[in-house]
Amino acid sequence: MGNMPGICWGFQLLILFVHHCYGFYLPGSYMHTYSTKDAIYAKVNSLTSIETELPFSYYSLPYCKPMGGIKKSAENLGELLMGDQIDNSPYRFRMNVNESLYLCTTSPLNEREVKLLKQRTRDLYQVNMILDNLPVMRITKQNGVNIQWTGFPIGYTPPNSNDDYIINHLKFKVLVHEYEGSGVQIIGTGEEGMGVISEADKTKASGFEIVGFEVIPCSVKYDPEVMTKLHMYDNISSVNCPLELDKSQIIREQERISFTYEVEFVKSDIRWPSRWDAYLKMEGSRVHWFSILNSLMVITFLAGIVFVILLRTVRRDLTRYEELDKEAQAQMNEELSGWKLVVGDVFREPNHSKLLCVMIGDGVQIMGMALVTIVFAALGFMSPASRGMLLTGMIILYLFLGIAAGYVAVCLWRTLKGTAEGWRSLSWSVACFFPGIIFVILTALNFILWGSKSTGAIPISLYFILLSLWFCISVPLTLLGGYFGTRAEPIQYPVRTNQIPREIPARKYPSWLLVLGAGTLPFGTLFIELFFILSSIWLGRFYYVFGFLLIVLLLLIIVCAEVSVVLTYTHLCVEDWRWWWNAFFASGSVSLYVFLYSINYLVFDLQSLSGPVSAVLYLGYSMIMAVAIMLATGTTGFITSFYFVHYLFSSVKID
Repeated sequence: MGNMPGICWGFQLLILFVHHCYGFYLPGSYMHTYSTKDAIYAKVNSLTSIETELPFSYYSLPYCKPMGGIKKSAENLGELLMGDQIDNSPYRFRMNVNESLYLCTTSPLNEREVKLLKQRTRDLYQVNMILDNLPVMRITKQNGVNIQWTGFPIGYTPPNSNDDYIINHLKFKVLVHEYEGSGVQIIGTGEEGMGVISEADKTKASGFEIVGFEVIPCSVKYDPEVMTKLHMYDNISSVNCPLELDKSQIIREQERISFTYEVEFVKSDIRWPSRWDAYLKMEGSRVHWFSILNSLMVITFLAGIVFVILLRTVRRDLTRYEELDKEAQAQMNEELSGWKLVVGDVFREPNHSKLLCVMIGDGVQIMGMALVTIVFAALGFMSPASRGMLLTGMIILYLFLGIAAGYVAVCLWRTLKGTAEGWRSLSWSVACFFPGIIFVILTALNFILWGSKSTGAIPISLYFILLSLWFCISVPLTLLGGYFGTRAEPIQYPVRTNQIPREIPARKYPSWLLVLGAGTLPFGTLFIELFFILSSIWLGRFYYVFGFLLIVLLLLIIVCAEVSVVLTYTHLCVEDWRWWWNAFFASGSVSLYVFLYSINYLVFDLQSLSGPVSAVLYLGYSMIMAVAIMLATGTTGFITSFYFVHYLFSSVKID
């Protein structure tokens, strides 16, 4: 009861805060409402291509610039790392005003500009425009089916032609929904989470919401002599997209290109929380759901059978052993072979024990980050409206989970060594092992991106920020976790270890073969979801089925644990007491199949990817993903196997 006054005070403060605030939106951006004729400016992101995977700045090409100059939008850590560069643009819309406007006419194109435009056109680069935080969508028909794309091409090359044509006229359609503000309204939990609008904000909230942004790109040849007499935002007559090439704007030297656009506002029944639905619809969604469900059912069934057989076998062995009297047990110990004979060696310290502790610590950190991130994303906290939020959240979680990594690594170190001596060195190694691998790979890839002058290159300033986060947050927290690990109770082995190691019988086949084969079962749970994840990363598609991803991750953890336990038991049954590393790589070997699948995806699904630079970038990022998966899944398998072996040998009566 002593805490009641504090709770009451806290509740009163909360009521006061809610009463005085204008509202909150979590996560994503605040819902904007516009009055008729309000000016709205579109923004432009980096130019992207599925052929090269090298993003470039929008203004690296001779496009019209805004009157007040180019201004960058605020970018978070995730956006910068993904190569996003969001700038303002001259495209201005006025709410509910349909108009056709002139932007600008370029000076005569020089050789460098023509070469660049042709290269970007043939590499299928897309312009990514954003209005009120919605990406522009282009709808095309293929075989009578409407296909949605985000962005529109820079230009196009007609079949059997060496000429290239630029997109210089854009026909925009903006979908708007009329919104009437009311005292307190819950704004769904879709794109923007939940919002509360106070009575004081009622008038301000009323107006029109933008719920869709579509474009039809055209190439139109204008007379530059006529167009240069116009000023930016002067009205022009509406234009139909020409089908004849002689009426389209060709890209060649000394050509002057005029840029124009028209906008049409259309009333829509789509409400604010549902405005992202059109972007999040995935092609072949039925195949997606049924394939995942089928995979989940098959893997659960197989893993369940394996686990039941294992439990029955172990329980039968233990029951037989415990039913005998002491003399019979002694005789049985001499006659029997199998896991009971390695009782004096099963907890012998493995080779490279420090490296094992480091990898287990990093694995705990990565798996914790993945679980928490996907849970938050599944609950709707990682909105696609918040660009870069997912990556930013992952980095912050990884930094703060350093305390768990240090704690687990030092606890395991104390268990293996029997002493906490050397825990500082171990904690430093944990803090630097996985981030060090990422740093080396990213630096190598960054030199390639710098050489290509891509916006995907990490700026020097961001390098210093990342290093500061690493050494000012991650390292101290890992050392703190290590310190707590020295204060924790060490795990006591249930049996004593002999001074002389037992000889391991010769095997018919090498143990690494079994370890490699074990990785196929966890990979079976993962590979269908992996296809969709790779498509979202490399083909520019939205990935937002985090609920299913969470189910797949949980199932992957279960299967990794079961596979590792089965393999550990198999090794002990053939009197091989060196189970430590085998337990780690039994489930960790799934990363090898993930990397091989990534190569398969590159060869068969990214056939359009052109040039060695793009392939090196792809393989570099795939390598980072594979190492992270190895550490996370290997740690899951190892920890489960450790407790299984501990339970198994603590159940045996030893005199």
